[in-house]
Amino acid sequence: MIDAHQHFWQRSQPFDYAWLDNPDLGVIRRDYLPGDLKPHLDVTGVQQSIFVQTQHNVEENRWVLGMAEQTDWLAGVVGWVDLASEACEEQLLEFRDHPKFVGVRHITQDEPDDDFIVRPGVLRGLKVLERHGVPFDLLFYVRHLKHADRLARELPGLPMVINHLAKPRIRDRSMDDWLPAFKVASRHENVFCKLSGMITEADWSHWKPADLKPYVDAALEHFGPSRCMYGSDWPVCELAGSYERVHAALREALDDLSEEEIFEIFEGTARRFYGIAN
Repeated sequence: MIDAHQHFWQRSQPFDYAWLDNPDLGVIRRDYLPGDLKPHLDVTGVQQSIFVQTQHNVEENRWVLGMAEQTDWLAGVVGWVDLASEACEEQLLEFRDHPKFVGVRHITQDEPDDDFIVRPGVLRGLKVLERHGVPFDLLFYVRHLKHADRLARELPGLPMVINHLAKPRIRDRSMDDWLPAFKVASRHENVFCKLSGMITEADWSHWKPADLKPYVDAALEHFGPSRCMYGSDWPVCELAGSYERVHAALREALDDLSEEEIFEIFEGTARRFYGIAN
């Protein structure tokens, strides 16, 4: 199995961890490194994981790729390059050929401009990724999800994956504001979906696997198992539940799938999307 979405951070690194100063994030305001994740992987039988960026800083790419070179089970690093910069391609070329550099993400959800991802300069940067065959992670809130259709049409050769189902309001059992754009995005074969980050969109203290199932079912109906992949969103998930609970909850939500479909979600899709060899 592959966990297609997890993070590390170390507050002594020269990065911007100001977001961790929020007192509501108390339980995760500490360092999280490969040695902290490995016991959870062992308990759940997950053999490999993919780190996903937390910084708009190429130094984080270098830091995590250095750890990946020393960590055989860390199969991939989704890093960052400045899509809006003239230096985008130069930055990408530094990392593109590293065997564990598998993709790029930008924290679009935090941009003050809701249309940031479709700005002409950013589209130019995304076309650099497309040209070099480097996948892109879409970190959206529901209000950004409308852009997935345009991105898929303008960048048909760029594999893209929606992180955390674009964060539907699970705690409110809301689907009407999310599902229409989600369905439109699914019509494009180059758009995929991570079954991740759901428990932190649910009621942190009282969620149960049944709360997640309508959203998982919608993803399976529209994307299919061959375009869905498992991600723990560890350690962010610890705000609402342990790694083991996240893994078990998704397995429960997928209980009626075949073994072949389960394989796709927990391994096959991530391997194909990110180009990770067996």
